Amino acid sequence: MKKEIKFSLLYRDMWQSSGKYVPTVEQLTEVAPEIIKMGCFARVETNGGGFEQINLLFGENPNKAVRDWTQPFNDAGIQTHMLERGLNGIRMSPVPADVRKLMFQVKKKQGTDIARSFDGLNDPRNLKNSIVFAKEAGMISQAALSLTVSPVHTVEYYTDLADTLIETGADEICIKDMAGVGRPASIGKIIKNITAKHPNTPITYHGHAGPGFQMASILEAAYAGAAYIDVAMEPLSWGTGHADLLAVQAMLRDAGFKVADINMKAYMKVRALTQKYMDDFLGYYIDPKNRVMNSLLIAPGLPGGMMGSLMSDLENNLSSLNRWKKKHGQDELTQDDLLIKLFDEVSYVWPKVGYPPLVTPFSQYVKNLALMNVLQIEKGRERWSMIADNIWDMILGNSGKLPGELAPEIIEMAKQQNREFYSGDPQELYPDKLDEFRAEMKKNNWEFGQDDEELFELAMHPEQYRDYKSGEAKKSFEEDLSKKKAAKETPTASAAPTSETAVATNGNTFQPKTLIVNVDDESFVVNISYPDTDGEAEKVTQKEHNDAVKQTAATSPSGGKLNEVLSPLEGKFFLTKESSEKALKVGDSIKEGDVIGYIESMKTYNAVSAEEGGIVREICFANGESVDEDDVLIKTE
Repeated sequence: MKKEIKFSLLYRDMWQSSGKYVPTVEQLTEVAPEIIKMGCFARVETNGGGFEQINLLFGENPNKAVRDWTQPFNDAGIQTHMLERGLNGIRMSPVPADVRKLMFQVKKKQGTDIARSFDGLNDPRNLKNSIVFAKEAGMISQAALSLTVSPVHTVEYYTDLADTLIETGADEICIKDMAGVGRPASIGKIIKNITAKHPNTPITYHGHAGPGFQMASILEAAYAGAAYIDVAMEPLSWGTGHADLLAVQAMLRDAGFKVADINMKAYMKVRALTQKYMDDFLGYYIDPKNRVMNSLLIAPGLPGGMMGSLMSDLENNLSSLNRWKKKHGQDELTQDDLLIKLFDEVSYVWPKVGYPPLVTPFSQYVKNLALMNVLQIEKGRERWSMIADNIWDMILGNSGKLPGELAPEIIEMAKQQNREFYSGDPQELYPDKLDEFRAEMKKNNWEFGQDDEELFELAMHPEQYRDYKSGEAKKSFEEDLSKKKAAKETPTASAAPTSETAVATNGNTFQPKTLIVNVDDESFVVNISYPDTDGEAEKVTQKEHNDAVKQTAATSPSGGKLNEVLSPLEGKFFLTKESSEKALKVGDSIKEGDVIGYIESMKTYNAVSAEEGGIVREICFANGESVDEDDVLIKTE
């Protein structure tokens, strides 16, 4: 009898491996019946890490989205699964145990059958609660092995990890080849070892197509005993995404496996709907390079799921870096130049920080650390001068045990900064907080929702949920989308601006966004807005504005010169990163070295410290406002 291989459709991950967003709930419920008609899927990935944050960013209720999206599959008898990040739940930072427990209860009641749980460090302590809480909620617990290739990540390492997770209570195992760098032969050996010892434990192979190994890896996984294979479909397969259903089905059928037939009429309908959603607006957030396979990804081992955000990060930082280079008379870089430098730096940095598997959030941390190093080196500065708090948490053990050893220079740096290493259970560092969030819900007269699902959303995504409730999230998203649509529709050449404030330099025309007006030796900033102009026009940067402010000799009420704390990088400025922190305010007294706020850049928070003590006389940006490198954040006397 032929061995049967079943397919799982990654309709959530398809989008997030290609771009920034997933479809709206209306789009998802439109495509669900057609996915069911395809008749070939035993499972569909419906929600998990990133999904509900995106709902909130759209201004959508994530609980309604999950219920409406999973219901058709529940009715059709197709199992649904979610992806969760162990200690981090479905966000980027650690989650209290009581919030994690509520998550599984809520998701099960919303229609999610299987919890695929992974830990970015493969620390079994971080997965123990996930396994226990999932099973208590009535879900199938599928524990994932975060696959990577390094001297410490051997076949034996993963075989032993699977043994530990199954002994802890995991019902299934997923081989999570999140970067697609797993070597096919080694993947086969890992699965063979697991099935030999645990023949009744179903195994799923999940991989990304980017580096080019995936079809061979899928075939090896099938021969070794995998029961399920994760697949994508056009127009969002291959590239930084996953292998296409049609190719996988044909390959496995030819190899002698029993696989489901595909209703091609329904396939084409799902394909067309997916393309429609891209044409509608989602395509604005998909970099064309993410649709291309690239074997350069083998060396850095960065996962497909973060390549969408990576290209956006590169674009933003490249713009900032090239402004700096232009000002200092240096040759500008292309995006490809910066990409290669980044990949080389990832290869350098990764072993020095203990070989964390390059999966969310640690792939972002390693990438961000490497990118910050590259940016600093390009400006003639030292490596390691910008390490975000989240990254320090990883280095110090606050997120779990690193698989490898830290480099001596990293250990010495921690000692010099009086940072303490931690070897205990990471969950103990993050005490229960549901009662605090209950109090906030009551204070705001917010509904707790069916099965406490609204309480859960606030507790899991506090900032995003508050912005959703206030309407700010939807407003910001719609403004961003309007800008992207306008930029695409604007001709590459347009008439020169006619405003009297437009200034010509070197043949280019630019329009200042601010003017500095000096009245009685006091400086005032006047903001100016214009109709859309040519995208090639040179922009006046906040740095130039800051220089103008300095030229007017900004003074304090007492007539003394004000000191300025500058932003060390581009991002969003926040006065606090935790609800328990007290925000800085005008009139506060600060000391040298005090943290005055944070720059959130590439999903990490970078603390900004004062170089001098004094009294805060001005906070120059609102909480959450975008800033450029060298923007003045606060002024002190």
